[in-house]
Order: sequence, then structure tokens, then C-alpha cells
Amino acid sequence: MEERQIARRGRSRRAATAPSAGGSNYIKLRNPFTPQEAYTEDRIAAIHQGALRILEELGIRILLDEARQILRNAGALVDEETHMVRIGRDLVEEALKRAPRSIRLRAASPMREQDYQLGSMLFMAGAGCPNAYDRERGRRPGNLEGYLETLRLQQSFDVIHMHGPSVEPQDVPIQFRHYAMMRGQLENCDKPLFVYSRGRRQVEESFEMIRLALGLDEAEFSNGVWATTVINSNSPRQLDVSMSRGIIDFARAGQMSIITPFCLAGAMAPVTVSGALMLQHAEALAGITLAQMTRPGAPVSYGGFLSNVDMKSGSPAFGTPEHIRACIGSGQLARYIGMPWRSATGAASNTADAQGASETIMALWGAALGGATVTVHAAGWLEGGLSLGYEKFILDIESLQTMAELCKSDPADDDALGFDAVAAVSPGGHFFATPHTTERYRTAFYRPLVADLSNFGAWSEAGALTADQRATAIWKKILEEFQAPSTCHGVSERLEAFVSKGTEAGGAMPEE
Repeated sequence: MEERQIARRGRSRRAATAPSAGGSNYIKLRNPFTPQEAYTEDRIAAIHQGALRILEELGIRILLDEARQILRNAGALVDEETHMVRIGRDLVEEALKRAPRSIRLRAASPMREQDYQLGSMLFMAGAGCPNAYDRERGRRPGNLEGYLETLRLQQSFDVIHMHGPSVEPQDVPIQFRHYAMMRGQLENCDKPLFVYSRGRRQVEESFEMIRLALGLDEAEFSNGVWATTVINSNSPRQLDVSMSRGIIDFARAGQMSIITPFCLAGAMAPVTVSGALMLQHAEALAGITLAQMTRPGAPVSYGGFLSNVDMKSGSPAFGTPEHIRACIGSGQLARYIGMPWRSATGAASNTADAQGASETIMALWGAALGGATVTVHAAGWLEGGLSLGYEKFILDIESLQTMAELCKSDPADDDALGFDAVAAVSPGGHFFATPHTTERYRTAFYRPLVADLSNFGAWSEAGALTADQRATAIWKKILEEFQAPSTCHGVSERLEAFVSKGTEAGGAMPEE
């Protein structure tokens, strides 16, 4: 308790600590675009009703005994032999009434806290990648070094709002991995945190590490969301043990689960986008209902990660017209039930080339025009999630910062309109030397992170570097100069005894 009080006093003193460089105006973003529509209102209503019919008539297989019991107690019909659960529309409707519409995401630095709600625009880096790639070291299995490096890259750009596990540290035994992953976040970062749902003990120990590191007692930990997790259903129509357990444990602790079916049209879902949306919606509603029947008012997010497969190879595709349509349709469904929601970009490309850029940017626009609250995999994702590319991360940050610039309102007052400047310049003249320009030129335009706007001659003299080559120099410089934010000071010492004790006891194996 004394350690928590000391940490709490330290955190209070650091409340005004400035955020990292990299666009501090990008911390709080509101989506500036009117949400678009891929389907008419009556078709969205039909998709919703079809999803309710799936849950009511066909059901969903839930492999965790405790989850089936919670839903049975709430009134769902359960077949213990097959583990199938049929959830009536009355239960779903009750769950949607209970689910919060706005969720406070807490962070070590109060400046990093976010309101997770419709209209907010948040970004998370590529997550869950088993491999890492950069131009100098090539493609390699994810390890702790790569995990920490990608955390530090996330921390270094304000346009990344929530931390995620970009690279899986496979060199750390699975029973100890949650210690390393939580320490990595808490010792290097000050943004909203991520916790994998890999079993009750791992989740509980991760929560305890957050409380110890940040000096939180139980009441403070329950005051808002300090940790989020992503819950993926096993499409079609199945929730496994660890995902079901994660929904329950996060709900009981007052932390947020993002219920995200990963439906690929033509493979794990109907080949039509509308049919795949109906299945996605049903699975998301099932997870939301389990969370609310576990604890009314539990923070939970609707999620959608729907794209199509290449019907020749079976490989997932991203940034396709179908992916964009699914993003916009998912946004319509989220607004139909009134909940904040999660989307995702993606890239099937194996390297940071034009294909990878196009796939990610097109999917980003789908999420933006769909009104996504958070867009996951927004920076660095390659190979359909099999690799996190360092150069790709930097190039994607440029796209995200461009999007963030569009969130700023553009002045249109009389001074900004510059009538006097127009009057002062003769036809065929230029505006470089007008007072209107000289007063504003330093901050008038976005300064590119990676893009080279010089002419061919200057570009050639500078080495004729391509965008990915310039990106290499950027990520290397960031990692070389990285300093953890002041909120991380003393965290290692506060966690040492807990981690040592857990390690000596054999850690905690995932739950299957």
C-alpha cells in the first residue's frame, strides 16, 4: 500500500508533463467526416434482425462452462452436449440498453486519456504480429527486443493513441510473457494499455501490475478503463475458452473488451458483404450480451474486422472495395445500436511498397468514413498481420498524421480569407512576400515526416533515397534517442518484487 501511495503522489506531480514530440495536436481527435452509408436504413435494420435471428434460432457455440452458465441464468437456451447457446432478442436488447455509450480510457499521463465514443478518432498500431521486418535486419521471428522497439515507436508519435502488442516476444516463455509485455508498456509508455486475454491468472496478474506501477487502489482502478483487450470470435459462430473468459474477467474488473469477429467473406463468412456483416453482427452481439449479463454497464466496444479472401489462394485481402464497404457498413450497424466501435486497416503486401500503402490507406479511409472510434493495425502491418514492418510503420504514420490534420478546423474568418493580400498582388504575380504569407508561413502547412518534396536535382544530390530508405533513418533515430516519459520513472522498482515472485512460482500458463 505504501508503494502505491508513493507512486500515486509521483503521478500527481507529473500530471502536467508534456507529451512526446511528434504532433502534440494529434492527441485528441474528433472525426471531421459525415459518416457514409453503404446500405439503406431498411437494409441495416434487416441485417440487424437477421443477426438476432441467427442468435435466437441457430445459436453460437460457447466452449467455456462459466460463460454458458451466465447466459443460462439470464434466460438463454443452452445445450450442454453441443455447447450451443441460443440467445433471445430480448436478452440482446437488454444488453444493448446496459452497455455504455462513452468510456473513459485512463492513462499514466492524464494528457493521454481518451473518451472512447462515437465521434472520437483513435489509432492503434499493427498488433499481434509473430514476425518483425526492417530493411537492415530483414524478416525475423518476433522477440522481446522487437516488442520493446515497436512499443517505443508507438510512444514516440502522438497520432498513435492506444498501445498494442505489435510484435509477439516469442523468445519469452508463454507462462512468463505477460510479465515482460506489461513491464514493457509500463516502463516505456504513458498511453492507454493493452492486455491479452490468455487466461484468468494472466489477466489478474496484468491488472495487478498496472495497479502497482501506477499506484492505484481498487477504487481508482475501477474509475475508468486502464486496460483494453481484443476478443476475437472463432467465426463462424463460436467463442473459445480464453476469449469467453476474457469477456467475463474484463467485465467484472470494469475494463474494456473490444468484441471483434474476424470474418473473411467467402471463407469464415458468407461470400456476400451483407451476409458477412450479418454474421459479424451476430457474433459481436453475443459477446456484448455475455459482458452485460456478467456485469451490467461493463465497458465494452462493438468491433468489426471484415474483409474478403482471394478466391484463388484463400489468402486474406485488405483495402479492397469489399473491405471498404464492410467498414462503412459496420459503422452503420454500430450507430444503429448506438455503440462505439473498432475497425481496422490492413495490408496483404509483403513489403512497404505501393501495394502495401494503397491497401492500408484505402482501408483507413473506409474506417474514417465509417466513423470508427478506434482503427487498429493502422501502422506497420504487413503480410496480413504476419509481420510488423518498421519502415511500413513510419510510412503509415505519415498517412495517419495527414488524416489528423484534417481533424483540425480551417479558419475562414476575414483575416484568413486574405482579401488584402489578393488586392496587393498584381495579376501573374506571387504571394511569397506578402505580409499575409510572411506572418503565417512557418505554421501554414503540414511538414512531411517522410515525403521528400524537393526537385529531382536536389533529391539526386541527397542520395536519391526512396521513401522506405528515408523511413529507415527515421525509425533508427527515434529508437536511438528514445527516452521513456517521466511517468515511467520508478516503475521498474515497483514491479520487481511482484514479477520475481511470480516467476519463481512458475508464472501462469494460458488457458485453452
